[in-house]
Amino acid sequence: MPTGRPKRPRGPNQLGKLIVDLSVGEAEEERAPEPEKDQAAVSLGRKGGAARAKAITSERRAEIAKKAAETRWKRQKA
Repeated sequence: MPTGRPKRPRGPNQLGKLIVDLSVGEAEEERAPEPEKDQAAVSLGRKGGAARAKAITSERRAEIAKKAAETRWKRQKA
């Protein structure tokens, strides 16, 4: 499965030359093709956070925010 990252030269000199060539525009970075999207997932769309925001009550939202704040403060003290 392609990771989306091109193969880089292993030698430090070759890698340095590639970096310089990329920075001055003499070479272009090769990109792996984007993977095909699952059509079933696309048809459902991106509605997770919006649907949750509609369904959640203001009291529950306050509880979640309070718990998150306590967790953040606990982490800073340690």
